[in-house]
Amino acid sequence: MASPTYLEALQRLDLLAVLARFDPHVAGTPPLGLDMPGSDIDVLCHVVDADADAFTRTVWDFASNHEQFAIHQWTGDARPVVASFKAHGWPIEIFGASRPVVQQAGWRHFTVERRLLALGGDAFRAAVMERRRGGLKTEPAFAAVLGLAGDPYFALLDVEARSDADLVRLLNGRGFAITVAAMSTGGEK
Repeated sequence: MASPTYLEALQRLDLLAVLARFDPHVAGTPPLGLDMPGSDIDVLCHVVDADADAFTRTVWDFASNHEQFAIHQWTGDARPVVASFKAHGWPIEIFGASRPVVQQAGWRHFTVERRLLALGGDAFRAAVMERRRGGLKTEPAFAAVLGLAGDPYFALLDVEARSDADLVRLLNGRGFAITVAAMSTGGEK
């Protein structure tokens, strides 16, 4: 039997309801339509310092009986808590940080990638997927297709602040024929 979609897996788990207190946001390649075998579902959460223990307990109580469960806390960068496990055929990673989700790098990458995909259309999506199939992770694949220099994770954050018109110019400069009409799907910033 085939694995459920990422949305079906999340619904079966009721994970977003379990994490509701921590403002969960689903990110990563499945919602972008860029997932490959082994891609995980990323759930980003806002964990204020006073709730770090409650977050860890909530995740532990919920996921510790799932396959491949692991949980750890980073020693740097505001010490986020990261848990991973497998359920319904999907690897799942829960990331809890003290920054609001909309300020977290993972969410910011996700939103700029979503904008670029909306503006770039099928040809751009295909080019990113080609790089992913060639072994690149998501952010490096976007950076390679866009010709961004330096660390791809930081380079995408630099692109995030650009207007949709600037992103269209960037895409056009890389050979993707994007028209102004396409901008209506990208959500001008």
